[in-house]
This record gives sequence, C-alpha cells and structure tokens, in this order.
Amino acid sequence: VLQDHEFPRVGGTRLVRVNIRVIAATNKDLKRAVKERTFREDLYFRLNVVNLLLPPLRDRPEDIIPLAEYFLARHMREMKKRKRSFSKSAIKTMRCYAWPGNIRELDNAIARAVVLGVEEEISPDLLGLGGGKDELDEIDNLPYHESLDRFGTRILEQAMRRSNWSQTKASELLGLQRTYLSRLLKQKGIQQGTESS
Repeated sequence: VLQDHEFPRVGGTRLVRVNIRVIAATNKDLKRAVKERTFREDLYFRLNVVNLLLPPLRDRPEDIIPLAEYFLARHMREMKKRKRSFSKSAIKTMRCYAWPGNIRELDNAIARAVVLGVEEEISPDLLGLGGGKDELDEIDNLPYHESLDRFGTRILEQAMRRSNWSQTKASELLGLQRTYLSRLLKQKGIQQGTESS
C-alpha cells in the first residue's frame, strides 16, 4: 500500500487504489535501529520521505507557555470548567521545569490542574511538578551563604536534567569547564536520582 497505493480487499481479487499519506512519529533513532537490524530497512525507506526533527520541550522554553495556555483552554472546554489562568509562580515553575516527559507531561500536568483546581488561578502545586513553593520565597529566611549554596545546587540539578545528565552538555549550558562542573557535582553530592525537592 505504501509503495503502490493499492491493495486487494480481504477475500477479493480486484485492486483498490488509495491516495494516502502516512505521518508517523517515534522517539527512537531509526537509522541506528536499521543498522542494528531491529527495524526493517525497506520500511524505513518507504516511510522516510520527509523527516522532521522536533527537539525536546526543555530545548524550546519559548514554546512552554503558549502550549500550556492551549492545553488549559482545551481541557477547560472539554471538562466544561470555568475560565482559569496561571499564577505568575506557576508560569515561572513551568518555565524552569525540565519536562522529561515532553509535551505529554505538560498536557497531563495541565489536565491535572484543571481537574483538581477550584481557584481562578492555577498554582504550581496543582501542576504536580514538585516544589510548588516559589524558590525565592523558600530561601528568603536563610543566611546568605546557605541561600547561595541551595540555589546553586538547584541550578546545577536543573542543568543536569536539561542535558540528560551529560556533564559535557551541562557544562556548555552553564558556561563552566567540564572538570569544574564535575568537581561541583561531587562536592554537592549531585548524581542522577538524588535531586533535592
């Protein structure tokens, strides 16, 4: 069907012509899968007419809020909920979050907030992303060095998450030497799975 645009019906002998376009998405490297023989090469070449690479949401921070507003409007309409908006701290939380689950995670977070929320404004805790409190409020009553240390730790953790725990990418993101970043991570005891909340 993909190549000849025709097929016989089950039990039939006459070919039926179709005019179709297949749009498919994957999070796998199909070229590598073809080389490893885990994906059929002939199917790859039939499907791979136009290839669009969509970077992860964490690499497109300018898209987060417009997408969130779209999902909010859609979920409010579907669930027949009254109009709501995001609080400033919710917007800040969404912009700072690494979104490991990409757009699906954003969509689910907004759906959760619409279902659980009763206030006019959606707060960070309704999004279920962890750390509902505004970071600046949290360190407000701490001594200077402790505030700086805690904020620095969060910056390092976020950079590591955004770079998928690649020290090379995180060091480029932060503008630090990789060896210095490695020392900082060791000093603060930061490794994958040990992020502070």
